[in-house]
Amino acid sequence: MKKIQSSCNYCAIDCNLDFYVEDNRIVKVVPTKGYPVNDGFSCIKGVSLDKQHSMYKPSPLPRVKKADGTLEYVSWQEGYKEVATRLMEIRTKYGEDSVAGLSTGQMTLEEFGIFGHMMRNHLKANVDGNTRLCMATSAVAHKQSFGFDAPGFTLNDLELSDTIIFIGANPVVAHPILWSRVKKNKNKKVIVIDPRRSETAKNADHWYSIRHKSDLALLYGVANELIRLDALDHDFIDKHTNHFEEFKQFVSQYPIEKVAPICGLKEEEIKELVDLIQKGERVSFWWTMGINQGYEAVRSAQAIINLALMTGNIGKPGTGANSITGQSNAMGSRVFSNTTGLFGGGDFNNPERRAQVAKALGVEESLIIDRPTIPYNQIIENINAGKIKALWVVCTNPRHSWVNNDTFREAMEKLELLIVQDIYGDTDTSKQCHIYLPAVAGTKKEGTVINMERRLSALRPSLKKEEEERTDYEIFYGVASALGLKDIEENWKTPKDAFNFMRACTKNMPDDITGIEYEDLENSHGIQWPFRKGEVLTDDQRRLYEDGNFFTADKRANFVFEEIRENPIQLTKEYPYVLNSGRGTVGQWHTQTRTREIPIVADAAPKMAYVLMHPSLAKEKGIAENDIVEISSSNGQSADFEVHFHDGVRENELFAPMHYIECNLLTPSVYDAYSKEPSYKVAAVNIKPKKQ
Repeated sequence: MKKIQSSCNYCAIDCNLDFYVEDNRIVKVVPTKGYPVNDGFSCIKGVSLDKQHSMYKPSPLPRVKKADGTLEYVSWQEGYKEVATRLMEIRTKYGEDSVAGLSTGQMTLEEFGIFGHMMRNHLKANVDGNTRLCMATSAVAHKQSFGFDAPGFTLNDLELSDTIIFIGANPVVAHPILWSRVKKNKNKKVIVIDPRRSETAKNADHWYSIRHKSDLALLYGVANELIRLDALDHDFIDKHTNHFEEFKQFVSQYPIEKVAPICGLKEEEIKELVDLIQKGERVSFWWTMGINQGYEAVRSAQAIINLALMTGNIGKPGTGANSITGQSNAMGSRVFSNTTGLFGGGDFNNPERRAQVAKALGVEESLIIDRPTIPYNQIIENINAGKIKALWVVCTNPRHSWVNNDTFREAMEKLELLIVQDIYGDTDTSKQCHIYLPAVAGTKKEGTVINMERRLSALRPSLKKEEEERTDYEIFYGVASALGLKDIEENWKTPKDAFNFMRACTKNMPDDITGIEYEDLENSHGIQWPFRKGEVLTDDQRRLYEDGNFFTADKRANFVFEEIRENPIQLTKEYPYVLNSGRGTVGQWHTQTRTREIPIVADAAPKMAYVLMHPSLAKEKGIAENDIVEISSSNGQSADFEVHFHDGVRENELFAPMHYIECNLLTPSVYDAYSKEPSYKVAAVNIKPKKQ
C-alpha cells in the first residue's frame, strides 16, 4: 500500500491529506498529522475525496453537439481541433472581444497560468472567474489599503487572539478547520456580527444581530467611539498609516445614537462591542462573504481594516484584519489568472512590470495583454447584448451559481459556442453546452494551490488516469497546440513548466516565490509567500506587516473611507421581506455537484430548496413548519421553497442556503462599485403560501 500526501481542493483552508492507495484504488483518506493548517483533522468533504467522481462519471471522451442537437463523442485530437477551429472562426468573424472564458478557484496555479496565457495573451479574450463572486472585494480592499492583495495573517493567529470578531462569517459551517483552531484557544472571547443567529453565533460569547447591510454604519460608529475614548495606537498610526486625520473627521458624523437605529442594535450593545475591542490585547477581525457580497462591500472591508490599523491590531500575533477565502485556490486565481492584473501582480499599464513578465515568459512584450479583463457581470451582459459569441466555462456551474441566474440561462441560449470543461457532464451548465470536455478530479491531478494565508501546497495525483482521461492542464495544452501556439506547445508541456514560468513572474513582487522549487512542496508543510530566492525557511507560520511596512509607495497603509450609499435594493409594500443566503451545512458545497457523491451528506441534506423563517412571521402568514411557499423577488423571478422554522433569523428576514438553484434565481443583479462582486446577501422578496 502506498501513501501519497496531497491537498484537499474544496475550500481555501487547503488541508493536507494522506491517501492510502492499493491497485489504483484509494483504500482510506487520513488527514495529515503535523501539517500546519489542519494537523490531523478534516471535515467530511476532505475525507470523502475517495468517493469523488465515482457515481456520476461521464465518458472520458469529449462530446460535440451536432446540428440536429444530438451529441457525438469524438477523440481528444478531434475535440481539441473542434474547440480551436470554432474559437478562431468566431474571433475572425466578430473580433477578439467576442470570445470569453469563466474559470474558478478549483483550478491549480499552473492551470491558471496556461489558460490565462492562451486566452488572455494569445487570443486577447476576456477571462474572469469565481474569485469575482467571492474574493474580488477583499482583493480590491487589500490593494487600496495595503498596496497589494496581501492578507497578512496566519491561521495560527486564531489560537493567539484574545478577542476574535467574526463579521459576516460562519466558520462553524463554512470553515470547520478554521473553527477548530478557535476551539483550541482557551483564552479568548468570540464575537459574532451577523443578522442571523448562525451556528457560529450560537457558539459565541457575544452576538450582535445587525440589520441587513448596515455593516458600514456600525463600523464607522465603532471607529468614532474608539476615537472619542482615545482607544488608539497613536504610535502605529503616526508611523505607519496615511489619512487618519481625515478619517477621524469623517467618522465624527457617526455617533452611536445615530448609528444604533440604522443597525437595529441598542446603543448599549454598540458600547459593549467598543469596550470589548478596547480591552482586547490581541484583537483579530475576520470577515467573509457576509461582507464581500454586498453593494458597498469594498468600503465595508476597508472599514474593518481601518479598525485594525487605528488600534494597532495588525502585524502582531493574534491580530489582523483578516479575510476568510472561499475556494481552494482563490488566492492563486487572484495573483496568477492574468485577469485583473499581470501574472504575479502588477498593473497592465506598468511598462516595467510588462517587460518583466514578458521576459519571465520568454515572449515578446507585445504579446502580453494590455488591459484588465471585463468583469464577470459584464461578460454575461455582453453575451446577452450579442457582443460575446463564444464562452469557455471551466470547473464551474454559473447556470446555478451566478447572481440572478436566469440571466445566465438567457446567455447560454444566445451563444454560438458554449464550451464546458468539468468533471461532471450533468451540471446545469454542462447539459446545455455545444462542446463538453471531461476532466478528471483532483485525485488524479498535479499542481499547486495557495490557501487563504498565502500557503502554497502540492496537489499530487493519488490515482493514475484511466485510458483517454485528461487533466484540465492537459486539455488546455491540447487546445493551445491545436491553435498553433508554438511557445506553449514547446515550453509549457508539464505543470512544472508552468509553475516555473509563474515563479519567474513574481520576482521582486510582494508574492515573490522565486525561492520555492516545484519539488519543495511535496510531502512538506507548505510554504507561505513571499519566499524569495536565497531565503531560508525557519518558521511554518509567517505573517506580514510585522515591521509596520506595507506595499504602498511610502510603505504606509491607507485609511480608506466613503459616504454610505443608499441600498439599491429597497423593501416595498410589494416586496417587504429580506432574503439572505449562505452555506447550509458543513457537508454541502456550492452547487452540490461534488458533495452529492458523499452518501452521508446526500442523505442528510434536504432534497428540496428550503428557507429559514422566524416562527412569528410564519404565524402571521398562516404558514406551518414544512409548508411549501412561493417566494417572489423584485428581480421578477419566483420559486418554491419548503419552510423550516428558525428563531435565529430576524422577523422580517429569510435565509436560504445557496446550494439550490432556486436561491440565486431570486438574487438581484447588483454589484459593488469597485470590485464588481455581486450583492448576493440581500434580495427584496414576498411570500405566498402554496395550497396544500
